[in-house]
Amino acid sequence: MHFLHGALSLAFSFTSLSGILVVVTTGLIAAVVVWTVKLLLRHAYYTHRLSCFSMPPVHSWLVGHLGQMQSTEEGLQQVDELVKTYKHSCSWFFGPFYHLVRIFHPDYVKPLLMAPGNITVKDDLVYNHLRPWLGHSLLISNGKEWARKRRLLTPAFHFDILKNYITTFNTSTNTMHEKWRSMLTDGKTNIEMFNDVTLMTLDSLLKCAFSYNSNCQESTSEYVSAIVELSDLILNRRLRIWHHWDWIYWRTQQGRRFKKALSIVHRFTREVVQKRRTIINHQRMTESQPDLSTAGQRRKDFVDIILSSKDEDGQGLTNEEVEAEANTFMFAGHDTTASAICWTLYNLAHHDHYQEKCRQEVMDLLQGRDEHEIEWEDLSNLPFTTMCIRESLRLHSPVQAVTRKYTQDMLLPGNRTVPKGVICLVSLYGTHHNPAVWSNPHEFYPLRFDPNNTSGRSASAFIPFSAGPRNCIGQKFALAELRVVVALTLLRFHLAPGVNPEVGSISGDVRRLPQLVLRAEGGLWLQLEPLNFSFV
Repeated sequence: MHFLHGALSLAFSFTSLSGILVVVTTGLIAAVVVWTVKLLLRHAYYTHRLSCFSMPPVHSWLVGHLGQMQSTEEGLQQVDELVKTYKHSCSWFFGPFYHLVRIFHPDYVKPLLMAPGNITVKDDLVYNHLRPWLGHSLLISNGKEWARKRRLLTPAFHFDILKNYITTFNTSTNTMHEKWRSMLTDGKTNIEMFNDVTLMTLDSLLKCAFSYNSNCQESTSEYVSAIVELSDLILNRRLRIWHHWDWIYWRTQQGRRFKKALSIVHRFTREVVQKRRTIINHQRMTESQPDLSTAGQRRKDFVDIILSSKDEDGQGLTNEEVEAEANTFMFAGHDTTASAICWTLYNLAHHDHYQEKCRQEVMDLLQGRDEHEIEWEDLSNLPFTTMCIRESLRLHSPVQAVTRKYTQDMLLPGNRTVPKGVICLVSLYGTHHNPAVWSNPHEFYPLRFDPNNTSGRSASAFIPFSAGPRNCIGQKFALAELRVVVALTLLRFHLAPGVNPEVGSISGDVRRLPQLVLRAEGGLWLQLEPLNFSFV
């Protein structure tokens, strides 16, 4: 009897369990069906709304341009063809998931980038993958949160603050040049730029942001290695659409590596901010006493300034917000500036007459000085060198595109409308290489930026740091470092095209590699020759 009762109970349990599984399975299937129908209806809606834009050929209505956008030399050449064919804009979509308008003409760029900050939103396609690292920082935040943070961070990039960083730029550049001299002494004249310049910019940023001497140019740094790995992993994730969903990505090997590197970076930043907050609070409590602390004896760095910033209500940033901004400063500042420096040196190596003119300008500036260092006041006295830097930023923009979404429909020329919620991909590369805007756009010609040659050119034609209210807040910092590094490098070394060991020959036709920033396949190789000048 007991056996029969147990068997019946077990059968009832199995029946109940199978019933639950049927209900759950049916519910999941229904949810998937509803999600799929909504996705396809949304896709049909945006496809119709974007019909006012020309659309390049697609694999199918459903797949769209999935797999056609490449982070390769061929991908950049594809942009050239799009610009040649469509002149100003075209629609683009990745399956039914992402709908874009690609923009590459100043007349179309201007109304988008100059739109008020309160209707401009950073999209999930590009920026969502940065949130675990950068939190709700200025780069990613929107609306009132963005406006408040922009006001609080602006003082950190004031000219009076940037002046204090010039010494750091000189010091970090000197360290890199000592490495190069040591290589030359050992008979190595062929040098790949990107690795050394990236370490130099990281060295500078760590000193400017945290007053931290990492010595990363001469020895390995766990923090620096983690930043480099995070940057690589973000690019890798962006290129694999199935990794865009967190519930998949965090279960992959790349996701686990990302979390490990992230913990190293966040721990470092958190410890610096907490210690600095303690010092600042202690100083406030002892304001009437002489300031003998370490913080009082050194110049204020980025963290000091943003920790002290207050809004109109007297509220500052929390420790978590300060950490997010410091992490963003490191992320956004090292790779972009390094790319800009490397491509400027590359372009000057391939145009010796421009290189010599820049060098003479630097020599004339430093004539009669005992110390061969660039000072703040010198930056405005390097007009031709600055023209060469700007032309390099046009020809080889570190960032190839910026993306935006808007909380309302956006009207563009030709009675075209970008619907609310569609991603606008503003192609910096396409705009900077548009033959309708620039004559011989693939030629390195610094005199384009001679003040006598810029009249009539739209301000939206040259946008290496984006434009409008959501432009790059650190562009003056980057341009200052660029001028210091380029001037000192030309003063001390003659540059010539180098030899890529994998190719085995000197080639001017380097294969560009658009990743998070513009790089080159196999690196950028230059031939260095040391220079020794006597200034009298």
